[in-house]
Amino acid sequence: MAETLLFNALRQAIDEEMAHDETVFVLGEDVGHYGGSYKVTKDLYKKYGDLRVLDTPIAENSFTGMAVGAAMTGLRPIIEGMNMGFLLLAFNQIANNAGMLRYTSGGNFKIPMVIRGPGGVGRQLGAEHSQRLEAYFHAVPGLKIVACSTPYNAKGLLKAAIRDDNPVLFFEHVLLYNLKEKLPDTEYIVPLDKAEIVRPGKDVTILTYSRMRHHCVQALKTLEKEGYDPEIIDLISLKPFDLETIGASIRKTHRVIIVEECMKTGGIAAELIALINDNFFDELDAPVIRLSSQDIPTPYNGTLENLTIVQPAKIVEAVQKMVALQV
Repeated sequence: MAETLLFNALRQAIDEEMAHDETVFVLGEDVGHYGGSYKVTKDLYKKYGDLRVLDTPIAENSFTGMAVGAAMTGLRPIIEGMNMGFLLLAFNQIANNAGMLRYTSGGNFKIPMVIRGPGGVGRQLGAEHSQRLEAYFHAVPGLKIVACSTPYNAKGLLKAAIRDDNPVLFFEHVLLYNLKEKLPDTEYIVPLDKAEIVRPGKDVTILTYSRMRHHCVQALKTLEKEGYDPEIIDLISLKPFDLETIGASIRKTHRVIIVEECMKTGGIAAELIALINDNFFDELDAPVIRLSSQDIPTPYNGTLENLTIVQPAKIVEAVQKMVALQV
């Protein structure tokens, strides 16, 4: 097992799948000779050529539409958004084309494509470069949405996404690219629709994803010292949610805290709370607590930026409050 950075784990996944299947290709701004904005596609053009690692103009709507057409003809495009916020320019192509064409064609076309790239609140990247778009796309039929959080699941999930016959939005966090982890030397796949139990526990279920997984693990150090026993679950799949794993945890703990970097209004946690109330309301001993980012554009100022998102101390406070509500 070799220690690998997250961005290199993603690169390995793309490299292996391109070698395995000649229909797989990459397109986007600066993905070729420059190697991608975070070096996920570094040097792949040397191995596979400029037609399989395709540098595009700065025109997200155009190259996303082209990728949809390529997928309809049997290719497997991987779009890299230089920043996921820029993909708002391709919302029509992702929603009306990629998400719906398999249905509106009566099943005559499959749309096997991956749309991936960096997002989330970084370090002083400003409001337009600190977008969390998972909730924007959550209501679009026909899309699968996943968020990687470690080098291990990043590689396994991306390989699974590339092989899937449906459009997959693949969210990477800009501050996780330099995470290190030992990866198996043998090939592995991580299912697109399964959550991961990061830490089993019995006091309260903490549901989280992406960078907030690591904030929850930070909070765990304090919580364990104080005698709390939380169960931490990394959702990974944001659409569909893994309600089987979520439900099993709720039946054990009977309390839920959701920690997200998404905005509070209309966010991932909002939909998740609705589903929990629909499916597991009788198992709850207390109302679900939701910890989300503030509903404001992310400030450039570093101190203010940190105040807009959930910090480990808030998670500790929420667990203390939740367990104090025991009946």
